[in-house]
Amino acid sequence: MNHDPRWLTEREQRAWQAYRRMFLLLNAQLSRDLGKDSGLSEPDYDVLSNLSGSPDHRRRISELADRMLWSRSRLSHHLARMQQRGLVTREECAADGRGAIVALTEEGLRTIEAAAPLHVASVRRHFIDLLDAEQIEAFAGIGEKVVGRLIEE
Repeated sequence: MNHDPRWLTEREQRAWQAYRRMFLLLNAQLSRDLGKDSGLSEPDYDVLSNLSGSPDHRRRISELADRMLWSRSRLSHHLARMQQRGLVTREECAADGRGAIVALTEEGLRTIEAAAPLHVASVRRHFIDLLDAEQIEAFAGIGEKVVGRLIEE
């Protein structure tokens, strides 16, 4: 059995390095814009957007953690800070008494509704509008293929 690594070709290395630099630089720019435009951190935005897209703007904390790929502990600490700012509230789960539910407050809903158009404009400016339709389709297919494989593992 051969244990030698399959080194990347020059072309593969170029693709990998381009992805890594794009990922880091794009996330940093979107995060800067989000903070400047709406005063939200990327985690704040992720929580608020997940809740705003949920039925009744609420979700079990365990489900939200799973959706966001966060530990329950990390999410719980972040929600405590957001709760202090009046963006979310915690409720007991009436159905079974176990676990808790997090819900958007009116302030949280106003905040995400104000932030979303600015964030989408940033995503367009720094990513979507730089690509043509074929590149967007290819990128979506690549992302879906990699995510699908990672979910299987």
